[in-house]
Amino acid sequence: MLVNSFLKTPRSRFAVALLLAIAADIVQIAAIPLFVEGAISPFDDLLDVAVMAALIALLGWNWEFLPSFIGELVPGLDLVPFWTLAVASVYRKSKHAAGGVRQIDIEPLKRDS
Repeated sequence: MLVNSFLKTPRSRFAVALLLAIAADIVQIAAIPLFVEGAISPFDDLLDVAVMAALIALLGWNWEFLPSFIGELVPGLDLVPFWTLAVASVYRKSKHAAGGVRQIDIEPLKRDS
């Protein structure tokens, strides 16, 4: 009950998604021997599929998740925190689309001559 009420706001879903992405990236970097093979590592594949499914459940489908998933399959390249970058990109784009970016209009000063 508390989990459902907590995840109703977009801000809380982004917070949970970001924590999940950071945790997944830390696990992949900290446990390098388990994930070093990239696409042929079953642990790596299971973690990436689970993270992608959880992020889609939290934030909906976003194109940023697909390159992150593919990048995680490449040996050596999976040390880049792709999941964290993807969630940050989705958050940035959602703020921009929602009008979260403020533009300040400045008019030139009129001088009395």
